[in-house]
This record gives sequence, structure tokens and C-alpha cells, in this order.
Amino acid sequence: MNLQTPVFSLDHEAMEIIERKFRQKQLLAQARAHELFDIFKQRLTEEETWALKYLFAYMPVNDLADYDGSLFLSHVRRTLDIRGRVPWGKNVPDHLFLHFVLPYRVNTEDIEDSRGILYSELADRTALLPMADAILETNYWCQEKAAYIGSDLRTISPLTMIRNARGRCGEESTLAVAALRSIGIPSRQVYTPRWAQCDDNHAWVEAWADGKWYYIGACEPEPRLNQGWFSPPARRAMLINTRIFANYQGPEDITLADEWFTEINLLEGYAPTRTITVLVKDGQSRPVSGADVYFELYNMAEFYPIAILPTNGQGEASFKTGFGDLLIRAVKDGRWGEVKISVANGERFEIVLDYTQQQSGTAEFDMVPPPDLNGGASEPLSEEKILRHNHRLEEGTKIRNSYEHTFLDEEKAMELAGAAGLPPERVWDVLRKARGNSREIAAFIEERSSEYGEWPLRLLESLNEKDLIDTFRPALDDHLIGSLSQRGELPEDIFVQYVLCPRVLYEMIVPYKRFFQDTFTEEEAAAFRADPSELVRRLDKEWDIWEDLPNLKGKGNPAGTFKIKKGDRISLDILFVAICRSLGIPARLHPSEQKPQYMAIGSWQDALFVHGTMLQPEKKDNGTLRLLRDSASSAAAPSAAYSENFTFARLENGIYKTLFYPNGKSDVYDEPFEVEQGSYRMTSGIRLKDGTVRVRFTYFTVRAGEQTDIPLTFREAMFDIPVLESMIRNNPVTMLDGTHKTLGELIGMNGAVVAWMEPEREPTKHLIREISELAEPFAELGAPIVLVVGDSEWTASFDASSYTKLPSCAMFVRDSTYASLPDFISQPPANEAGFPHLFVLDGQDQIRYTASGYKIGTGKEALQILTGVWQQPT
Repeated sequence: MNLQTPVFSLDHEAMEIIERKFRQKQLLAQARAHELFDIFKQRLTEEETWALKYLFAYMPVNDLADYDGSLFLSHVRRTLDIRGRVPWGKNVPDHLFLHFVLPYRVNTEDIEDSRGILYSELADRTALLPMADAILETNYWCQEKAAYIGSDLRTISPLTMIRNARGRCGEESTLAVAALRSIGIPSRQVYTPRWAQCDDNHAWVEAWADGKWYYIGACEPEPRLNQGWFSPPARRAMLINTRIFANYQGPEDITLADEWFTEINLLEGYAPTRTITVLVKDGQSRPVSGADVYFELYNMAEFYPIAILPTNGQGEASFKTGFGDLLIRAVKDGRWGEVKISVANGERFEIVLDYTQQQSGTAEFDMVPPPDLNGGASEPLSEEKILRHNHRLEEGTKIRNSYEHTFLDEEKAMELAGAAGLPPERVWDVLRKARGNSREIAAFIEERSSEYGEWPLRLLESLNEKDLIDTFRPALDDHLIGSLSQRGELPEDIFVQYVLCPRVLYEMIVPYKRFFQDTFTEEEAAAFRADPSELVRRLDKEWDIWEDLPNLKGKGNPAGTFKIKKGDRISLDILFVAICRSLGIPARLHPSEQKPQYMAIGSWQDALFVHGTMLQPEKKDNGTLRLLRDSASSAAAPSAAYSENFTFARLENGIYKTLFYPNGKSDVYDEPFEVEQGSYRMTSGIRLKDGTVRVRFTYFTVRAGEQTDIPLTFREAMFDIPVLESMIRNNPVTMLDGTHKTLGELIGMNGAVVAWMEPEREPTKHLIREISELAEPFAELGAPIVLVVGDSEWTASFDASSYTKLPSCAMFVRDSTYASLPDFISQPPANEAGFPHLFVLDGQDQIRYTASGYKIGTGKEALQILTGVWQQPT
């Protein structure tokens, strides 16, 4: 082929790179050459050929393992056809088309042939619009299809998102990017990996129109571009980035140029920035090249690396970030160094690799986020435009609500349970969670319960809630029938959790049990059952490690990983567990260590993989860690909750690896933790109202066979409870039954929480979730919680009765005037932060605490302040 062909405006060098990487992927995936590359035997246009080569060149190994070439050819042909149909197709530069329209993957979602489906939904709605208006219109369509709800880390596909009608922000933005790309508009999902001023993270969308990138909140339309509830917190971010599966040479700042992907830094478009340079030296003050530099933020009670960069030949790594604090750790060849910095204090910092052993005792410091800044003034919207926007939101909500009413209801669940002879409440529980997939799940129960009794239901109950919306009968049949054939004499609880259940970590659930049962001979299967370490040795010998995209680790499905004979370490661990379960061997990933284990003689044994290294794995014996209550702590000290205000991490190769335990786990003093021997660091933190965290490190060692007792302590953190102004008591609100009362009648005379809310938006949903999680202490206190929804925020889908987990002292009311809302909310920064606006009142109606907009942890802060000012009723 003539490499001078100017297809997609690629120059000679770019085409040579694509060709070389494509050949690498052909070699890498030679075990699936027929399924992947036979498409090139078809008659292809030059554009189709190079578009496919481009996708294959940067394709992650998991996609080479899990999908066939016919899917990618269909995607390419549909995308090229759409480019010729949309009015702006010729105006999108080739380099933007390649990087931000052609790609089939947005995040870690399952890949489906969805581009044509999405195009058919949006083409007529956007055909006559300018590009900028088409972006807005697409987001209105997304809002019709889905709304926000928190969920687990697995990212569902755009079509599953539509089927489910809800998802977390990473899934909302995956849908929006896929939708925009389906009509030929360049778009990308952008993330702040972790917030600096509060816990959690967030994802949204950037889209390109007529020479400029704009941002939108996915599935949360605004009447204009570059507007969203997350704008104020984004001004306090330390990194906003996106990953591109290519050697990208665009104009944005490049954080990391990897062989298989490029990370670009978009922070400058949202927040003040500074580029800092870290010089890493050894003990003789010589620069160290090739060291890994971790730029870490405190978030969810651990130090999370928002970027990991290698040092160059001069021992330097540069990073553009915000004006907050970072903990920077550099590691190479078993030596490390660490320094806590304030970006505002300088541009150059040094780290000496002078540690090989863990520190001892404790260390204390504050982590200060970037300051809260006001945004620039924007031109006010006309009343007509606001009314039109609100009408579109209401109509979109009605459309989505109407679709949700097509899900199987409780009456249908009762009928199914009766016919199948199953417990009605359990059948309804799985059908309720399955939502738009409820008919598929019902059909599985109906078809299989007559032969297998309660086992189909037990299989469904073993899955994560999200699995019920995108797991279909072929997979369910495979795991049901394949598992029951291996039941043997296993105790029921072990069989259900570690053989029947197909879920291992966060991979896509596919049929694999019959496949593995047919793959191995009876003699091989018997040998593996007798000694599962034989399977470990087999996989170690015949399967290779291949690491490419960091966020796709552990996402390869077991059948695909087996067929391609390669995968990242976690995907190979998942493969081991899947094969074991297929052969009736109980197996799992350790719940806190995420290491593969199998059950032998009634106890869990580690699967000791070499995984491509020459080192023999070291079996580490366990010790126990018992956390002790701090007898010296004040009454203001927080209640311990894992991943909320403390975690512990083990030192491995110079890096602290946080152990996994359930988020919010609070029974931490009840029994010791069984952990591997080693050096540990416990992180505890108290976040203040301005986002600053009072951090304490506690270093300790756990020895094999011994118990280590460590007090869990927190630093003192005095909370200021000022008097801001008073709440107006005499303004009317409307109760749910239509009666009218004044706000004063509801808040009483001893203190209260009052919050103006926007139930459709993510910040309000976070606050409602937090108050629900604190239902017991709020109810014990007994203070009223008045949740106020204005007329314009009272949407068709809002159903106050659905919030069953709120404390008994909480009530929803409607406010038509906002007259009780304090005046200072109309001023920056509260007005720009938007809903929710929460206030804690004392017994004299004085406002002692307020929070506006998105802020994780508002519920706990409100409870703490309310407890301090609450007066017992007289």
C-alpha cells in the first residue's frame, strides 16, 4: 500500500506508526486472528481500511479478546456513512474525527454496535440545527433517557443505560459522548479523578462545535453551553483530564504520552493552574531518571494518585495542577521519598529517595484544597428562554417517567412467584432491580424454575444489582446449568457464593462455564480439582501478561482472556477464579486484598502466580490487626467509618496499597482484621467545612501469627458554629396533602434542618442519600428536617413517597415563593453553586451552618452542627 495516501490527512510518519502498531496487535492477537482480522479479506475502501487499522493499532488487549472484527467493521462503516450525512461532517477536521468521533469506546463499558441506533434517534432532531444547538439538543435527549443514581464501579453501556433509565455520572457521560459521536460531533468524557475539597469524583462531557470545545453536564441539560452545577467545584480541582487511545498531538497539555494512549490535561479551561516540577535525587544528590512520581490527593480517607508520571533523563517530572496541597511520592528500585507540598508556595520541589524501610510513630499535617473562587459574570438569560428550558426538562422527565412505567410491577411479580412457587417478596426484589430488563429476568425465572426450583432465583440473588440490568438468558442458563452439574457435596452457602455466582470483580458477565467444562478433558479437570495449584501452574506457563490501558485492568471477560491467551494481571486472576468455579472448585478474589484464592480442605488458599516474572511468589502468612477506641478522644471526634474517615494500607514496593473493605464499614472495633504480615500505614482524617483535611498517619507492623493493637485516633478539629442570620418563620409552604402551613410551624422551637432542593440533579441526590444513611442518628435526635422543593423544581417524576430511607423526622414540602430562602443565597458563591441550599437552625431560628451546591459530606456536617445546637424540647 502507498503510505503517501492522504487518507484522514495522515502524513507519512503517522501512517507508519499506525501500520507498525497494527502489526503488533496482529501478532499479539494471533490466537484470534480469524475472528478479528478476516474482515480485511472483504472489499474495503481506503478510508475503511485505515479507520480499522487505526482502531486496531490502539485497541486494548481486552477488546481484542472479547469482540470480533465484524463489530468494528460495522462501527467504522456506520461512522463514515454518518459523517457524510450530517451537515457539519465536512467541517470536522480529520484529526478530531479520528480521535473524538471514530472511537467505539468511551470508558470501560461493554462494546455494542450502537452507533446506528443512537444516530436514528438523534438525526432528525438535530439535522437543521447549528452544531452548538445540536449539542444542547442531544443533552435534552439524554435527559429523556436517563437520570443520575449512585452505583458500583462497573460502567454500563449506552444501550444498557437507556434500558435502565439511570446511572452514575461516569455512565451518564458515556451515554452523552456516544450520542454526540453518533451524529458526528467530536466529544470526550472528562474527569476530575478525585476532588480536593470533598470526597468522590465527577465526570462530564466536552463537545466541539465550530472550532471550539464546550462543556456540558451529561443528562443534566442547561439552556446554554459551558454551564453546570459542577462549575464552582471544578474551579477547585487539581486535575481535569481525559484519556485518548492514540498518539495524540493536539494543542492541549499532555500529562502522559504512553505507547498506547495519551492523557491530556484540561484543567486550565476550568481553574487557575501552575506547572510544578519535581526533581528526584538519590542519596548522593544525583538526578534519578525513570522513577515513578505519584501526585496524591486526600480523598475517601486515602491518598489517591491523580497522576503517576516518570522522571525524564534529568530526573524531573512536571505536572500542571491547581493551587492546593499535594502529597508527592517518588519510587524506584525499592527506594522512595515523600514530601507534602503546597502548590501556591513554589514551582520546583525536590524528593530524595532515602527510604527503604517504613517510618515509625505518627505524622500530622493539613491538606488544603484550592480556594473557593467566584466565576465570571455571564449574561442573564431571558425569561422566555428560562421558561422554555424548564418546559423541556419537565417534558424530558415525563418521557423517562412514562418509559419507567413499562417495567414489570409488583403485581406481575406476585403472579410470577405464585406460578413458579417462589417467595413473592424475593421475586419482586430481583425484578424491581432489573428495571428495563425485568421481562428478560422474569422469562428466565419462568422457564427454569419448574425444573430447577429455587436455584434460578438463588443465582439472580448472587449477582450485583447492576448485573440484573444487562445479563441475559444465555448467560444465566449457562451459569445455572453449568454450576448445578458441579454441585457435589459443597455446603450450600459456599456453593452459591463461590461456584454458582458468575460475578468475580467488575468484568462483564458472559457465558463461560460450559465453555471451560468442554475445554478441559475429564483427566485435566480431575487433576485441577484434586490440586488447584496445577491450574495455577498451567495458566502461568501458557498465558502471558499484557498491560495497556490502566482503567481497563480486570475488565476482560474470562472466555475472551482464555482464548487470546493474554491479559492484564487482574484479568488473569479473574480467569483463574472463573475456571475454578466452572469445575466446581470454590474460588474468589480475597475481599480486601483482591488476590485469587481457592478453597481446599475447608480453608482458603492463595493462588501463587508468577505471572511472567522470574521470581517465585512468596507465600505471606497472616497476622491480625485490632483497632482500639481512642480513650483520649473528645466527644466531637467522628465515629469511625472505613473509607470515610480512615483506611489502612500495606507498603508494597515503596507504595502504600489501600486494603478494600466495605465503604462506610463502622463495626471496626468488634473483631480483628486478618491481614498479611507487613508494614502498614493508617490514614485518618477530619475534613473541615472549607475542605481542609486534618490528616494523621499512624505507622505500624503486623507480624505473622501475632495480633497488633493500634488505637484509631483523629486529630482535634474545632468546628466553628457562627450565627449567620435568622430564618423567616411566617412564610407559607404547602404540605403534600395540599394543606398550607408556615415554615415556623414545621421547624418548631428547638432547632432544625431546612434544605431547598432540586431532586432531579445529582447534588441533591447525594444529599438525600447522605441524610438517608444517617437516618438513625437524625431520628434519635428528633429535630425536624424540612426538605423544600420549589414549583419549578417539582418535576413529573418526583415522588416524595419513594424516599423510604429518610429519617422519620424528615418531610417534603412545596414552596411557591422562595420567600423564606435567606437573602445571602442570592449572592456569590452560593447562587452559582445552586441547589441544594441547606441550613442548620438553632432554637432561636438562627442559621448556624449553611452549604450550597455539590459537597460530599454535607449530611454529616449538618448532623454534627445540629447536635451541637439542638435544644431538648421542653
